[in-house]
Amino acid sequence: MTRKPAAVKGSATLLFLVFLVATCASFMALKAKTDTIQRKKVPGSSIIYIPSGKFLRYATFGYSTLAADLIYLWAIQYYSTPTIDDRFNYLDHIFAIISDLDPTYIDPYETGALIATAEARDITLAFKILDNGIAKNPGQWLLPFEAGHIAMMNLKDYELAKQYFEKCMDLPGAPEFTRRLYANALYRKGDIETAWQTWLDIYNTAPDERTKKIASNHLYQVKTAMDTGRLAEAVKKFEEGYGRLPAELGDLVRVRILKDLPKDLDGQDYIYDPETGNVKAATSPWKR
Repeated sequence: MTRKPAAVKGSATLLFLVFLVATCASFMALKAKTDTIQRKKVPGSSIIYIPSGKFLRYATFGYSTLAADLIYLWAIQYYSTPTIDDRFNYLDHIFAIISDLDPTYIDPYETGALIATAEARDITLAFKILDNGIAKNPGQWLLPFEAGHIAMMNLKDYELAKQYFEKCMDLPGAPEFTRRLYANALYRKGDIETAWQTWLDIYNTAPDERTKKIASNHLYQVKTAMDTGRLAEAVKKFEEGYGRLPAELGDLVRVRILKDLPKDLDGQDYIYDPETGNVKAATSPWKR
C-alpha cells in the first residue's frame, strides 16, 4: 500500500481547517441575521440551532478548541447586546457548550459567572458555572477564588465563602491574601476562636510588615469581639442578679462575676456605658 506524501497530508489538513473556519464564519453570519428577528415573535431564535457541546466535539473533527474559541467570542458579543431581551435564558447552555468543547479553557467559566452575577442576577447559575469549572480543573485556584468572592460579597454566605477560599488557598499559584479572606470569612460567620488562631498564624508567618500590620488589626478586631462578648454576658448576669446595670465594669470583679477585666490588644481598657450597658473598644482596628 502506497503512503501519501507528507505534503499531500499537510494540504488536506490545511484545506479542512479552511473549510472549518468557513463553516464557523457562515454560522456567525447566520447568527447575526437571526439576531435581527424580534425576540417577542421568536424568543431565543438566535441560538436554538446550536447543538450540544458533546455533539460538537465529534462534529469539529479534532478542532474542538478552535470551536470553543469561536463560540466564546460570539457569546461575549451576544451577551453584551441589551436589545436581546431573552438572552439570559440560554446562558447555562452556551457556556456548557464551551466547557464540553474545551474543559480546560478557564476564561469562559469566569466570564460566564460574571455575566450570571452582574447581568442576569442569577447567583445560583454563577456557582453552577464555576463549580463545573472547578470539577474539570481541580488544580486551578482562580475558579474557587471567584466563587468565594461571590459568596462573600454578593450572597453574604460566609460559610460558603470559607469553603471556597479554603479550597483555593492551598492550590499552586493561589495569591497569599486568600488565607486572609478565609480568616475574614471565619470571623464574619461567627467562628471567632478559629478566626483568632488563623489570624495569629498569618501574623507569625507574615512575609512583610504590611501583612503583619493587617493581621495585627484583624487580631485586634477578633479579640475585641471575644472580650466584649464576654463582658456583655457578665453585665447581663449582674443585671439579672441585682436588678440594675453595673455602675462600672469594675463592679463585675467586685461581685466575683469576673476574675479580672480584659484589656484590648494594645493594653487599653474597654469603654463602658452605664446607661445602656454597652461595651466597646477604645479605638477602631483600622485607626490604631
